[in-house]
Amino acid sequence: MSLQPTIETDNRYWIGFDLGGTKMLATVFDSQFQKVGRARKKTKGRDGMEAGLLRINSVIQDALDDADISSDQVGGLGIGCPGPLDLEKRQIRTAPNLGWDDVPVADSIEKEFKFPVAIANDVDAGVFGEYKFGAGKNARCVFGIFPGTGIGGGCVYEGRLFRGANCTCMEIGHIPMMASGPLDGAGNAGTLESLASRLSVASSAAQAAYRGQAPQLLSNAGTDLSEIRSGALADSVKHGDRAVMDIIEHACHHLALSVVTVVHLLAPDVIVFGGGLIEAMPDYMLPIIEKKARKRVLPSLQDVYKIKEAKLGDDAGVIGAAALAKQMVDSPER
Repeated sequence: MSLQPTIETDNRYWIGFDLGGTKMLATVFDSQFQKVGRARKKTKGRDGMEAGLLRINSVIQDALDDADISSDQVGGLGIGCPGPLDLEKRQIRTAPNLGWDDVPVADSIEKEFKFPVAIANDVDAGVFGEYKFGAGKNARCVFGIFPGTGIGGGCVYEGRLFRGANCTCMEIGHIPMMASGPLDGAGNAGTLESLASRLSVASSAAQAAYRGQAPQLLSNAGTDLSEIRSGALADSVKHGDRAVMDIIEHACHHLALSVVTVVHLLAPDVIVFGGGLIEAMPDYMLPIIEKKARKRVLPSLQDVYKIKEAKLGDDAGVIGAAALAKQMVDSPER
């Protein structure tokens, strides 16, 4: 279904929606992409798909109410979704954390509010936000690497998201780094995710704390993996837990190898690193990644790219999704 906005271009509002694993966040932006309304609710995916779609629509309505505008003033909405997508049907194929399969999220929103909807992977939306408004602004090619529970990747090339014909791509977390090794969330051995995600770092750090090798971490967070978050790891490094520093430097080594791969394939202007782990200690991790990467990049490509910290934080996904909606409406792909 292709809907057209019913109002003048310079007065349109745009909505960005972040459908996370634990939260739903909708933000309304004016024509200059300044925030004018916002709403969020906890995700209750296990209640079922239909209840989830109704909950999405209720968050959108709450954001419209907060902005004090009506739906016919909206040019379009972009939604960043977890999991693989069917771009032709504009559906979430599967979202295991939510217990959803074949979710017609775009059609549901359009049916309720009558404005156009663009759908994107949540990491793609965040990288597009950094391209439009953040660390990768105005670059010809931006690649994003976001270590978290897994490791997400995304690419904007000459103003457009790099995607497959009917699917998202840039699954950098699942590229193999060694022939064997720990398993990632998909059951594959020796991938970047299994070696350098926040979850893998926290798991190794928990073992170090258990062995008495990370006293600061043990004191602050114990050995419970769910308590060893990015902030606790950063504090451990700050206070000189050598074992944790070694674990993070080992992860940085593998993240650097992913940079080498990306540079040799795409020669991007900017490689943006984001996610909670990077945000907690950018001044520690990024110099290590950059130094290790430059040792392996071909001399002819040494100066074509820059490594930067993401600037937008939690706003990257919503503002990127909203900007994707505007791009879809104003200059649709042929």
